[in-house]
Amino acid sequence: MTLVARKAVKRSFSGQEFGRPVALAALIAMGAIVMSTGVSVADENGISFWLPGLFGSLAAVPQQQPGWALATINYYDNVSATGAVAASREITIGKLNPTVNVNLNVNLNADLDLGLINPSYSFATPVLGGQLTVGMMGIVGYNNTDLNGTITAGVGPFTATKTGSLGDSVTGVGDLYPQAMLRWNNGVNNWMTYLTGDIPVGAYNSSNLANLGIGHGAIDGGGGYTYFNPQTGHEFSVVTGLTYNFINPSTNYQSGVDWHLDWGASQFMSKQFLVGLVGYVYDQVSGDSGSGDIVGPFESRVVGIGPQVGYIFPLGTMQGYLNLKGYGEFDARDRPSGFNLWLTFAISPAAPTPPAAAAPMVYK
Repeated sequence: MTLVARKAVKRSFSGQEFGRPVALAALIAMGAIVMSTGVSVADENGISFWLPGLFGSLAAVPQQQPGWALATINYYDNVSATGAVAASREITIGKLNPTVNVNLNVNLNADLDLGLINPSYSFATPVLGGQLTVGMMGIVGYNNTDLNGTITAGVGPFTATKTGSLGDSVTGVGDLYPQAMLRWNNGVNNWMTYLTGDIPVGAYNSSNLANLGIGHGAIDGGGGYTYFNPQTGHEFSVVTGLTYNFINPSTNYQSGVDWHLDWGASQFMSKQFLVGLVGYVYDQVSGDSGSGDIVGPFESRVVGIGPQVGYIFPLGTMQGYLNLKGYGEFDARDRPSGFNLWLTFAISPAAPTPPAAAAPMVYK
């Protein structure tokens, strides 16, 4: 892929420069299978393949009709970090000698604004008794990251201190994320399994503070369940999975195995409008490794929770869906944390019109 990226870099650490509806909502969950390429999550330098919050309500419900669908997401993330999480990025781009004794007092702040575009196709022919959906997610966006503080490095009786700030921003294209998902339905019970991965073709340079790619490949798989009762409008979904990260050839750093769990609960107030809660737990289950692992075996963790609203509406011969959700993060360890917002718009084939004699859906 040919990348078109615009960078603006500020370097001023003193004394040294650094090189540098129901089914449609389920579609949204599929469309969100894209991994953040900013500093919002864990692993190497606090960045991971998996983006917590990818899945939400109705994740396991099959699409009502086969065919093409399109999901677009505007994702905004604002995070900060201190100590080793922040300094790990400065050490990488500043090329500090890992044998030097380093005392860290560094703060990191980042803003990430991404547009996620995911076309997908659901097949009419069942596969293993379920509905197969495949897709490919692409990313365009902006990442702005700043570091400030003090680093004191010493060898024996000799010490040197650097105080100042370092900033970097990038606008361009991120990695590609192929996806495959199988969903099954049996009354109010729905199950799903998925497989996705990272093709590292996005704007990335290990000498840059801000990137739109993660610099290495990854593979992720898991499964989930949705309870949805159309008569009462009650819904609850949970999806869990594991990520295996390949080594970053630019830094010789290999992030550990990550476990993640996303959940959503909602109440349909009518056939078109829902309200509810969403949340996630993200936890690294094995330490990082490789000769480029200078700071230590990060094992990251974070928990997030927040509200959501959704609205389903006709769009010609198709069906449209709008969803707004947000997460506030807490219990963070070895990773930046803050808050993130998701605004989703999706189009999918409309459900068939029920016979005139059919009873309408009732919500209590």
